Amino acid sequence: MCLTVTHAQGAEPVFEVQERSVADVLAPGQLPPSFYTFEPDDYWAEPRDSYWMNFSNWVLRQERTQGPRVQWLGQWADRTLSGSAHGLPNNDSYLRIGFATESEHGDPAQFEPEARFRLDIPTTKRKLRLVIESESEELIPLAERQRDRQLTEPDRTETQATGALRYLTRIGDAINFSNDIGVRLRIPADAFWRVTAQKQWRPDGNWTLTAQQRFYYYHNDGWGERTWFGAGRPVGNGWYFRSSTELEWVHNDRQFVTAQIFSLRKHLNNRSTVTPRLGVLGESQPVWRTTSVFADLTWRYRLHSDWVYAELIPALTFPREENFSDQASVVFRIELYFSGSIQRSN
Repeated sequence: MCLTVTHAQGAEPVFEVQERSVADVLAPGQLPPSFYTFEPDDYWAEPRDSYWMNFSNWVLRQERTQGPRVQWLGQWADRTLSGSAHGLPNNDSYLRIGFATESEHGDPAQFEPEARFRLDIPTTKRKLRLVIESESEELIPLAERQRDRQLTEPDRTETQATGALRYLTRIGDAINFSNDIGVRLRIPADAFWRVTAQKQWRPDGNWTLTAQQRFYYYHNDGWGERTWFGAGRPVGNGWYFRSSTELEWVHNDRQFVTAQIFSLRKHLNNRSTVTPRLGVLGESQPVWRTTSVFADLTWRYRLHSDWVYAELIPALTFPREENFSDQASVVFRIELYFSGSIQRSN
């Protein structure tokens, strides 16, 4: 919609409202990548009617309906808990649903449903949040977290949903600090506490460094700690390099586990991204040793806007328990991301 003002000499100005879309104002090449549900070359093509088009249109309507509902739920709870008539925008609530199939060691592929959610409710004071999540990251083994996208739901550890009150603050001018107190939502409930400190800085115009330290305690599983350090920089021709190192104390096993991951990332076009990775996993007991080496390649394709994606992930894993013989797998995944905000990094 635009407003046009015409003014003839000696006469009152006349205001006219005209219905005009973004496409009427901008040429196809000037539109943002998220505008397209098709390739730019097909901008002027006539629509085709088919059963697939009818089904896909129904799916697309669900995002327009369910996305605002997810955000509305967070804002409603925000206003209710804070006692304010206004809620903060752009909370981090989301719902991710989809299905994935894995072909491994020649076994036939089987489709498995997947679902994850987060209800992130910031209060109007901006320091206290209520966070309800579908899984507890600390209770997922380090090796599984690093290979999460290679796995389908039956291969993942069941940790139960958690609910926590999170207090956010800053130490100095650069360190973000959060303190969580909550429970695992099960019977009997399992209380936990965790504290996280994170700092990011740029020593020069290329490198970006991030450090994170976390301590946590679960009533039934004991305490643990995680130290994570990442470094990344552009390396030319559209590629971005990242190295991450993580060390974690596993209280039940009385040992440290560690992971070193190297990855590259490149946007091939406005729809697809490719990410090759190389990872080495290790442990401290009975001696420091390598437990697994893996390599994978994630090709992520944006099917529609910025909330419907497809992934193809071929991977090779060399676990110690198999005498480091290669274990090949291929995962194909379709994922729908419902949220009230479209500003996402993935």
